[in-house]
This record gives sequence, C-alpha cells and structure tokens, in this order.
Amino acid sequence: MTIMQQLSSPTMYLICGGIIAFVAVVCVVFAVRAWRAGKAIGMDTRVLKRVVTSSASFSVLPAVAILLGVIALSGSLGIPWPWLRLSVIGALHYETQVAQSAAEQMGISLSGSSMTAEAFSTIALLMSVCIMWGMVLNLFLNKKYTARLARPLDKVGERSFGDQAMTAMFIGLVSVYLGSYLGQWISGAGRFSFAGSLLTLLTALCAALAMMGLTWIGEKRRIGWLEPFSLALAMLIGMAGAVLFHTMGVK
Repeated sequence: MTIMQQLSSPTMYLICGGIIAFVAVVCVVFAVRAWRAGKAIGMDTRVLKRVVTSSASFSVLPAVAILLGVIALSGSLGIPWPWLRLSVIGALHYETQVAQSAAEQMGISLSGSSMTAEAFSTIALLMSVCIMWGMVLNLFLNKKYTARLARPLDKVGERSFGDQAMTAMFIGLVSVYLGSYLGQWISGAGRFSFAGSLLTLLTALCAALAMMGLTWIGEKRRIGWLEPFSLALAMLIGMAGAVLFHTMGVK
C-alpha cells in the first residue's frame, strides 16, 4: 500500500470523520441552545427563522473556498486530513502555507509523488501545533482582546484596532506568499527569470484584480451580500485564470 493509499484509507476516514462528527454535534447543541435563548428573551419565531436561513445561505458560497482547499491539498495529503483541518479549526491560507513550508524544509515538493510517511508526520504535526495557540491564548487574553475590539472609536471615521490588525495580517500573508516567487523572478546572475513563477504571479494578479472588482462593485452598488462571497469568487476566478494561462503555455 502506497503512502497516498494509506492517507486515504478507511482508518484515516474513521479517525478524522469521528472528530468532525463530534464537532458537528457540538455545533448542533449550541444552535439549539441559541434558539432557546432567543425564545427566552422574547424574540419572534419569524425573526429567528430568518436569521437561520440567512446564515445558512451566506455560508454556502464562502464554504466553496474551503472545499477548494481540501481538493488542492488532497493530492498531496490525502482527503481525510485536509478535510479535518479545514472543517474544524484550520484556515485555508494557513493550512496551505504551513504545509508548503514544511514540505520545503523536508526537501520535497508538496505533491503525492514525493510524499513520505516522515514528511506527512512532520507536516501534520506543524499544521496542528502552530494553530493551537489561538485556543490557548483565548483562555487568558480573549476577554481583554474582545473588550478592545468593542471599544468606541475616538474619532469619526477612525478605524478600529480589529480592522487595522486584520489589514496588517493580510498584508503580511500576501507578502509571504508572493515574496518567494518574486525572489525567483529576480534570481540568477543578474538576470530576470520568470521560470517556474510566472504562472503563480499571473494567477495571483488575476485573483487580486477579481477581488478589487468585486469589492468595488459591492461598495459602488451597495450590494452588502456580495462581501461574504468575494473571497470564494476571487479564488474561483484566479483558478480559472491559472487554467487559462497554463493552456496558453505559461509556466
């Protein structure tokens, strides 16, 4: 049995599926308790149903981005593990970045053909350990942090700490993602070489332009429901662009 067959074996499905089922049950329990709490404070049943319906509908398309992440990682890590990571506590940008970085440190590419048991163990360990600190720190700092997020702004139009922190985080993520490929472009004996990085850079540019366009449309046309879907749509447009560029011979 190859390593990829082992990573998608019934045993892996049983382990990962059991954890996901437990989390799903917890979600149902909290949903029922939230419904009962709403009724206890006198909320109208129609309002509660509208909240449930709108929340469910607004969760479908953004979840497409998570599904794409599972599909993208399944070729190198099997299906159960990415399914577990992206269903419970993982984030798409985090999981792919850590998996890629761990594979590079192991001296392999993030692909099924080069995956080994040792490499998978290292990747899975890093994906788990590196993200658990959010839960740990929440035990001690969450109350103070959320109080700061809810603090009234001193000036009209001033951005809150939460907005600034999220902006800084995403700028850092984009810089990390693109930095290595830009480094490949400006590498070599004084020569600019796109070899191995042009497809990635064009895909990123395509997705960025799509995100800018969707954001502009949402703000210009005042389409509030478009914002939760923007990331998933931009990813789909970027992937479609990658397929188009690849068929054109871009590498």
